[in-house]
Amino acid sequence: MDLQRVANVIRGLAADGVQKANSGHPGAPLGLADVGAVLYFDFLKHNPANSKWPNRDRFVLSGGHGSMLLYSLLHLSGYQVSLDDLKNFRQLGSNTPGHPEYGDTDGVETTTGPLGQGIANAVGMAIGERMAAARFNRPGMEVVDHYTYVLAGDGDLMEGVSSEASSLAGHLKLGKLIAIYDSNQITIEGSTELAFTESVKGRYLAYGWQVLEVDGHSIPELQKALAEAQANTEQPTLIIAHTQIAKGAPTKAGLAETHGAPLGAEEIAGLKKGLGLPEDEDFYVPDDLKNLPELMRQKGEQLESEWKQLFDRWSKENPQLAEEWNSWMSGVLPDLSEILTMFGPDAKMATRAASGQVLNAIARKVPNLVGGSADLAPSNNSFLHGEGSVQAGDFSGRNFNFGVREHGMAAILNGLALYGHFRVFGATFLVFSDYMRPSMRLAALMGLPVVYILTHDSVYVGEDGPTHQPIETTESLRLIPNLAVFRPADAEETAWSWVEAMKRKDGPSALILTRQNLPLLKKPQGWDFTKGGYVVRPEQEDLAIVLVAAGSEVSLAVQVAEQVEKPGLGVRVVSVPNRGLFLKQDQAYRSRVIPQDVPTLAIELGVATGWYAINPGGRVEVFGLERFGASGPGQKVVDYLGFTAEAIAERIMSIVK
Repeated sequence: MDLQRVANVIRGLAADGVQKANSGHPGAPLGLADVGAVLYFDFLKHNPANSKWPNRDRFVLSGGHGSMLLYSLLHLSGYQVSLDDLKNFRQLGSNTPGHPEYGDTDGVETTTGPLGQGIANAVGMAIGERMAAARFNRPGMEVVDHYTYVLAGDGDLMEGVSSEASSLAGHLKLGKLIAIYDSNQITIEGSTELAFTESVKGRYLAYGWQVLEVDGHSIPELQKALAEAQANTEQPTLIIAHTQIAKGAPTKAGLAETHGAPLGAEEIAGLKKGLGLPEDEDFYVPDDLKNLPELMRQKGEQLESEWKQLFDRWSKENPQLAEEWNSWMSGVLPDLSEILTMFGPDAKMATRAASGQVLNAIARKVPNLVGGSADLAPSNNSFLHGEGSVQAGDFSGRNFNFGVREHGMAAILNGLALYGHFRVFGATFLVFSDYMRPSMRLAALMGLPVVYILTHDSVYVGEDGPTHQPIETTESLRLIPNLAVFRPADAEETAWSWVEAMKRKDGPSALILTRQNLPLLKKPQGWDFTKGGYVVRPEQEDLAIVLVAAGSEVSLAVQVAEQVEKPGLGVRVVSVPNRGLFLKQDQAYRSRVIPQDVPTLAIELGVATGWYAINPGGRVEVFGLERFGASGPGQKVVDYLGFTAEAIAERIMSIVK
């Protein structure tokens, strides 16, 4: 196959796609066409007829703005990306959105766009390969045996998340991870000399990577480097490919303006002339390459067929492993109902402690549940006891030591979830979830069932002071669509939160957990956690006010209710561990729990403005905290901030007078 000719056709398709859309980024696709051609048509082990083949090589375009490169490669490779799809680049509802989106386009392994995410996702995928291999491979029968490739640019490597992930990848010696660095020395603002003059080679050598350098437009050099990278199973490899942005454009090659703007008709005509493509034909694929998609599908089907023969032989010789493989891949959970009743009436404990017990109980039932903490496992109660840790040379464990790398952890978890086989969790203090937020948002966008354990949920953190006391964090997480935020009020609600989070297959969950002990609340008969909110304490007198809360504030609300309730002033307490879920219930249920014609007071030890939505059409007031905390023992800080039972009682009386 004439790979140079294929690369030139890719350049033509990419330039035409951006031009027709009058929007997009032509520079990277033109500069990386040679790299893409070598990868997809010479090295990548994939089956375009089945983009979910488990033993495929993974490819991640970390610089997602160069999406026309990926879409052109997918089209020519035989994925479900047609020429018409290329012509509809960046159009509403098209199969070729502006940045690659997982689940929208066949062959796209992850959603990329925010720079640095893709390379960190790739680290997670490479970890997944090593962990699956450690569990399922047997001598002479390596049913898990593939590479993870990622294409990254200067912007990806400037972002801190790539540093965190790359550092961990070197520590873990991920020999089947191959990153190609598009070193074109251009960013949106101009030359990288403006802000990025470090030695990338020196940096990655320090991480423990193998580093190779090539002319990114020399197909033989690229082939040699990729073969060398594949041969090194002890280190991840960074191939520094020196390229020219917008390679082939007659007057604009090498210019920053080509990063994010169409080339223009005249420039494209000159580009095509130089490449030997028809100047007057858009989206041109020569006749002798029109059967390339079918040839690639046939090649892929042959690769998968050979693997299936191996898999069948492996399955017969290892029936228990095969059963486990099928179970893990199906995503079907065992019965977790006994988890819901594991705490007795005397279970007074911090919800972080309860979470640790629940997590380990679930892990005993769900052997593919894996995860770790950003160096806070003892505080987060997130260690799986007796399960070992993932380390270089031994990927059989189930615990990760992510180090102090919150953003890298979250992005790696996304990659591991995308890989398949595993259910994943990650833990840190709630206040540090701000470092994870971009990756959490992408997990929600992609519908990945990642579980986040976020402890130390309020000013009760105490002596560590306002830097560590999350005031606005829980409310901000509730704003992310498709992120299920659970803030349990006691050990029992914690168990329910975990089970509901595990049931989710189409999005992530955040468990917001306390440092301080909480009593086990007495629940009325028929209480229903699965609706996001329920009456935890029915009124004993004529209903005058409803107190609504989550987490530790529920037991405080119960305490206040018992103090202020009197004849003619009934106080109902509603626990809302998942406000978003409660608001999705039908109006009839919500009105039964929180009647519209009764005043409602929402109580939260933090920013509480979102609680105004809890009773649409009714009277809602909030008792919250609109300032940062203070340093001191937790209870004294709470008292100092005026968040006391007496103050809440006074507020109630002002409402019902």
